[in-house]
This record gives sequence, structure tokens and C-alpha cells, in this order.
Amino acid sequence: MAVVKIRNLVKRFGKVVAVNDVSFDVADGEFFAMLGPSGCGKTTTLRCIAGLETPESGDILIDDVRVNETEPKDRDIAMVFQFYAMYPKMNVFNQIAFPLVARKVPKDEIASRVKEIAERLGITPILGEPVERLTVDQKQRIALARAIVRNPKVYLLDEPLTNLDAGLRIQMRAELKHLQNSMGTTTIFVTHDQLEAIALASKVLVMRDGHIMQVDAPESLYEKPKNLFVAGFVGSPSMNFIDCNYSEKNGTADIEAGEFMYDVTELKPYLGGLGGSHLVMGVRPEYVHLGRNKPAGPAFKGRVEVLEPLGDRLIVSLSIGKVSLKANIRPTDMELGETVWLSFDTKKILLFDKPAGKALL
Repeated sequence: MAVVKIRNLVKRFGKVVAVNDVSFDVADGEFFAMLGPSGCGKTTTLRCIAGLETPESGDILIDDVRVNETEPKDRDIAMVFQFYAMYPKMNVFNQIAFPLVARKVPKDEIASRVKEIAERLGITPILGEPVERLTVDQKQRIALARAIVRNPKVYLLDEPLTNLDAGLRIQMRAELKHLQNSMGTTTIFVTHDQLEAIALASKVLVMRDGHIMQVDAPESLYEKPKNLFVAGFVGSPSMNFIDCNYSEKNGTADIEAGEFMYDVTELKPYLGGLGGSHLVMGVRPEYVHLGRNKPAGPAFKGRVEVLEPLGDRLIVSLSIGKVSLKANIRPTDMELGETVWLSFDTKKILLFDKPAGKALL
């Protein structure tokens, strides 16, 4: 296990700044996820940590030792790639054992460690099989086993579940989390899938265009995003956003967007001096409440445009004039074209500064 510290990391490819002044810490034994869209710089950062890319500036520290100039093989790191590679003409046992053989580990220890890891990953029955007979998920397990068997200080996992189908991905996600919990090895996991990041990691870093947008616990990213990008990227269905004007009058406060108007007087203490500002209101679909009868407190009417049944949940798309919203509710007999009352849990409303996209609440 190890503590990983990244300080002011910069990596360029020609004129493109792939990683722009990135700094973060990964605690000893932590499962840390790097989340973001394709091309945001997360894999490049991981490759810099592994020593496969050389940064222009910044420091990479493992247990407070700077490793920028250390050869990849000497960093005591194991990496699993999105596109796993199998050695030809080797059976599964030898695939897993190869890194230990290369390090001249005694044969009896190799056998013991391979069997232990195979048991953990459920691949003991196929240890004698050639790779050409293996399924995609078996090959992914072997790639993980080959990294784990080394018992390194740090695991680097670059989208290892991406090539699996949905069912296997969910299964492997649970197994990967159980494995990391039992081993307690510092793990940095790269993914573009926010569900994977939230399900697996104790801390998540969100990247965009080479910059860190937020580093936080999954629940904080979801409930208290620091900017519009994180608010929209994390969560499914994604957060509702409404461009609106904020006004204060006679001790009350409202946000308005055409026919949409909502009383946010109870938020006024946090928004002093912003009267007349152009803001973006955000509210997650599960905090949009629907009903045929007008509720107590602020509410307005909306028209049901689309119904998406998802078993124990129903996604309802609604319109309030030119404003569109989604609600995530329990199944109901609501019908297309019906007019219903909408209300929000005001404490769950988020407001963002329109020009900068920074959270105000």
C-alpha cells in the first residue's frame, strides 16, 4: 500500500495541453476514481503515474518519494489496460505467473500466489486452459489477476470494465470492489462511467479538458456539485437546468423563466446582493414532485410530454411553457398530455452563476 501525491502535473502533446496543472492526493489503501468524458486527460494522468508518459512539469510522489525519473518497472505499480493483452501460446496459469517469473520469484511461491489469486477471482477451473478458448470476461479476470499477483504498492486500472457487456460489467464491478476491500491496496481507477465511479470509489476526481473540476466523496459530487459541469455529468437521469432570472422584492425572492416562476424566499439569506442576476437553477429529477392536486407551498402546472417506465421508477418529461423538466417518481397512472402540479424540495435546489458556472448554494 502507498500514498500517491500528484503536484501541478502538466502534460502536452504538441500544442494540446492534455493535463493542465493537476494536483490531488490518494490516501493509503484508498479506492480513488478519475471520472470524465473521453479526451479529458484522465488516462494521460494515469500513464504519467505509471511512467508510460513523461510530464513537462510537476511532481509524482509515491510514499513521498518523487518518481518522475524512476523507470516504470521500478515504481512498484501494476496497471490494467482497457484493451487487455494475452501472451500467445501460454495457458492461464502461465499468463498470471509471467510477472513473477520475470522477477525470478521461487517456483513454489509462484504456484502459491497464482492459486490464491485465481481462487479470489473465480478462475481456478480454467488455469490449464489456452487463451484462445477464453471468454471476454475470463480474459479480463486474467488481466486483473496478472496485476494483482505482483502485490504492488499501487494498482492503476484504465477502464478495465468497458469492453464487458452490461450484465458482466455489474458483476465484475461488485467483485472488483470486494477484492479491493479485502486487499486494501491503493487503487486508482479511470472511467467515463459515472455509475462505476460512484459505485466503486470512496473518492472521485472529475476532469474536463485537462482540468480538475472537483475532487470529493461520491455523495458530495451528487448532492453538492461545485459547478455546472459536475452537476450535469454526475447522475442519471442528469440534473434539470433552468436558465432563470433571480429577483428580490418586498422581502421575497423568486426565480423566473418565462411561464416558470418559483418562490425561493427561504434561500434568500444565501443569495444576498444577487437581485437581478442571471442564474441557472438545478434540481435533480428525484426532487421534482408531481401530483394532480395542488400541494401546500410553491407549485406550478406542467404538461406531461413523455413517460419512460423503468420497472420500479417512472421518468416523466414535462413542459412548463418553454421550460423542460424531468421527474423521477414511483410508477403512477399518469397519462401523456395530462396537466399536473409540480413542486420541488426547496432545500435540494441548486443555483449556479451563469457566466462562470460556479455553484452559489
